[in-house]
Amino acid sequence: MTAAALDGLTYNMTDPRHTKLADVLVRYSTRVKRGDTVAVVGDPSGMPLIEAIFDAVIKAGGNPFFWPRMEMHSESLLQYGTNEQIAWSNPVQLQMLEQIDCSISLWAENNTKFQTRYPAEKAALLQQARKPFLKRFLNKAAEGKLRWVGTMYPNNASAQDAEMSLRQYEDFVYGAGLLHLPDPVAAWQQVFDRQEKVREYLQGKKVLKFQVPPHAGHDGTDLTVDVSKGIWVNCGGHENFPDGEVFAGPTGVDGHVNHTFPAVYQGREVQGVRLKFKGGRVIDASATRGEDFLFKMLDQDQGARNLGEIAIGTNYGIKDFSKNTLFDEKIGGTFHAAVGAGYPESGSTNESGLHWDMVCDMRNERGLPGGTISADGEVFHRNGRFTDASFPQPA
Repeated sequence: MTAAALDGLTYNMTDPRHTKLADVLVRYSTRVKRGDTVAVVGDPSGMPLIEAIFDAVIKAGGNPFFWPRMEMHSESLLQYGTNEQIAWSNPVQLQMLEQIDCSISLWAENNTKFQTRYPAEKAALLQQARKPFLKRFLNKAAEGKLRWVGTMYPNNASAQDAEMSLRQYEDFVYGAGLLHLPDPVAAWQQVFDRQEKVREYLQGKKVLKFQVPPHAGHDGTDLTVDVSKGIWVNCGGHENFPDGEVFAGPTGVDGHVNHTFPAVYQGREVQGVRLKFKGGRVIDASATRGEDFLFKMLDQDQGARNLGEIAIGTNYGIKDFSKNTLFDEKIGGTFHAAVGAGYPESGSTNESGLHWDMVCDMRNERGLPGGTISADGEVFHRNGRFTDASFPQPA
């Protein structure tokens, strides 16, 4: 058999979970209906899943088209582009955004570390180039004119980051998506309903407090977040897939947080991140590794040091850190705070080219002391578990 024939054989081997995932993304996450224009965004390496999504969109009566997003194009800019070229915002993409009803995005990086050796200043310019698109994308979604979802296409690059084989990583990804169940759509509706109880409890609360006692040589976490004007959002598989969080747009934040897990952004790991907030902004930051990159990201624009999102992870099916924010921020028993752009639908008005989710573990596992989350003085989350048994719980 020739190499070309072998490649074709590999390309045509379809994982049946692709079909199940495509069905969830189209029928549940984005609710594609007849006549919708649907952008399927991603790297061509994810073509087996892209094809399954095309099939599902067509069966739903929608009109799909492929919108490629390739790391080689970003690298060309980083290697050869002037600062002006790197920071250029593509007006054609903005026009395309206005024409679509739904966006289904795949993360399928062939090399998650491809930006690592390029200057952090150039990486920040790339983010600034996305700022007009990101602003319009989020506003259109908040207006109810865009239904969108992002998901992971498992490949060797992400499997290596997670220190798994590809087969193990596929099982991890698709298991987190509940694709092993007979009816994943029904299962995710149940997830949504359970998380809705958390959202209803938090809506109307004024102040959240996140506390972890000092341990392991640092001063723990003591963060006070004003959510009095926030709108709590139930993330049950409609924007991210797999999902599992509730979040709001904070009005203010004071105190400090030591992030348990490495903060991963653009393939770069920043370890031991400590942020101190006052009046809603980061006034002091440090890291044990990657500190220069942290500063470059925080200083890229006026909004980057503001807190754009506060969230609680509710997916107890995801237990281990995989160096992929899509999964890590959903880990049941954690919370995450995102510096930079906020989601208008959550009540946030903060704008930035940055949106960086950083995760803090509240579980009393792995030698950690555990922590508490309180709302208006009432503890409702202790040692990584909700105190109300009707809220999401470990299996």
